[in-house]
Amino acid sequence: MHITLAIMDINGRSKAEAGSDGELNLVYRGEYEVGDCIRLTVSEPGYLLLAFDAAIAPSLLFMRERDYSYPLPLGQQGRTISPVAFAGQIHRLFAREASHEEIVTRRNLAFNPLDTATNNALYPHASANVETRGEAAFAARNAIDGEKANTDHGKWPFTSWGINQDPRAELTIDFGREVSIDELKLYLRADFPHDAWWQQASVTFSDGSTEQLELGKSGSAQRFAMKPRRIEWLKLHDLIKADDPSPFPALTQFEAWGTESMLAPIQSPP
Repeated sequence: MHITLAIMDINGRSKAEAGSDGELNLVYRGEYEVGDCIRLTVSEPGYLLLAFDAAIAPSLLFMRERDYSYPLPLGQQGRTISPVAFAGQIHRLFAREASHEEIVTRRNLAFNPLDTATNNALYPHASANVETRGEAAFAARNAIDGEKANTDHGKWPFTSWGINQDPRAELTIDFGREVSIDELKLYLRADFPHDAWWQQASVTFSDGSTEQLELGKSGSAQRFAMKPRRIEWLKLHDLIKADDPSPFPALTQFEAWGTESMLAPIQSPP
């Protein structure tokens, strides 16, 4: 797989670029500006290990398309990431084709710290029918970014998916390919007494099945083992709030543990 990384400005001009077969590092000397983005291009779809900044955890992701643009989260968007990420005068970006051993291992298949609202290339991807006030600190992507600190809210590291007090709120995680899931793990936001919590929720899977989850007032991981099912997406819905004066339940992190369903050759999109 040939991989290219580039830093693009708001007008689509390249500030720095590097390409290589299989693995590369791109070092950019300069301060990022509002409107800059990172462009990732690959010769064919596949699995990648990516780190767009030294302050963001590397992640094993599935690239379904050949091109992905990541708008740098600066300004108000920067409330969702570490204040040292994308800051300063020198930056190191890393990309590598994932090994077979890395791909087949059981892992949290919902993890993607590089997800964005407009992402349709780099999976998994989180989306929701409602987000509190449309603010970055309460966006759907926060539920799969790997950040589990949950005793506060409003900015990193206390990001969460906020439902704007809407009991019809739904969170969808699209894996971009078929995976096999055998366990779910939820971290509710636990900024008590500001927060309430859900006592029950449902998860519907792309195979048509549904699991009902019984939840408690806790900031710790709440685990739900299940018979492995092969799916392409899942949806968290029917969130039933506990009897609590606070109107603010929220989700800090959603994990879906399992393995890749199929490792047959991936067909390139036309």
